[in-house]
Amino acid sequence: MNRRFFSTALALAALSACTQTPARPYLPPSPVDRLGGLMEVSVVDRATGRELLIYRANGEYWVAGRPGARYALRLRNRMGERLMTVMSVDGVNVLTGETAGVQQNGYVLTGGERADIAGWRKSDSQIAAFEFTANGNSYASRTGRPDEVGVIGVAVFRERVAPPPPPPVPMPFPRRDGYSREESAPRGDFEARNKSMAPAPGAAPSASADSAAPAESSAMAQSRSQPAPSLGTGHGRRETSYVGHTTFERLRSSPDEVVRIRYDSRENLVAAGVIPANPAPRWPRPAGPTPFPESEAGYVPDPPPRY
Repeated sequence: MNRRFFSTALALAALSACTQTPARPYLPPSPVDRLGGLMEVSVVDRATGRELLIYRANGEYWVAGRPGARYALRLRNRMGERLMTVMSVDGVNVLTGETAGVQQNGYVLTGGERADIAGWRKSDSQIAAFEFTANGNSYASRTGRPDEVGVIGVAVFRERVAPPPPPPVPMPFPRRDGYSREESAPRGDFEARNKSMAPAPGAAPSASADSAAPAESSAMAQSRSQPAPSLGTGHGRRETSYVGHTTFERLRSSPDEVVRIRYDSRENLVAAGVIPANPAPRWPRPAGPTPFPESEAGYVPDPPPRY
C-alpha cells in the first residue's frame, strides 16, 4: 500500500514538472484608459465618445490624437470631498489662458462628481473646443508659447476644511426648591426669553470669489529633451458650457497629485516605438504545423448544458 502511494506521488510530481508554463516573451505594459488616484483623468474622443488608450513608454504616458478631432478631458473625483483641479494644455491654463502655474485658478468638483472639460474657457457660458491640429496652428503657438505643445497636465488639490463649531452650551435648569421667575411668568414671555438667549446662526460663506491669486510655478514648466511633437491643441469653435463660482482653500500650497499625459499623432508614436507597429498576440503560435493541435485549452472545460 505504501509503495503504491509513493509511486503515485512520484507520477504527480513528474506530471507537474512536465506541464510548467514556458518562459513568455517580454511584452510592453498594456495600455489603460484612465490615470490618477484622487482625480481620475482620461482623454475622450468626442466624435465616438470613447476614452483614448493611454500608453506607457520611457516613464511617460501617451495618447494618440487624430488631426481635426475634437476631444475632452474627463475628470472623476474619486474622493468623498471636494477637489480642485488646475488644468493645462500645451502649457496654457485652460480656464484663464495664462502660462500655466499650479497656483492659478481651476475647476472644483464635489465628491464623486464627473465632468468633461471640452475646451478653453471663454466666459461663464462659453468655451472654444479642444481639437487636435498641426503644431503651428495650436493655440499655444499662435499666442507665442510653442515650447510646451503636446502635453496635458492636471494638478489636484485637497481642501482645507474648517473644524465644526463647538456645540451650544446647555441652559441651566430652573431651581426646584421654589417658584422661579420663569415659572411664575406667562409662558409666552418665557419662550421669548429662551429664543433671545439662543446663539445666532453663523453667516453663510461667500461663493462669489475665485481661488488664490495667480503665481506662476516652475513645477509644470519642465524642460523638453525631445523635439516638439507634430500635434497641438487648437482654439476650436465656440460651444455653450455653463460654470459657477465658488471659494476653495487649498490644504497645502503644492498639489496633492499631478497627472501628466503627452500626445502626438498615431504615426509618430508608432515611429517612436510608443505604440507597437504589430502587437504580438498574448500567446503566440509557432509557425508551421504544431504537434499538439488540441492543447490550447489549459484546463477541463465545462460540460454542455443538459437541455
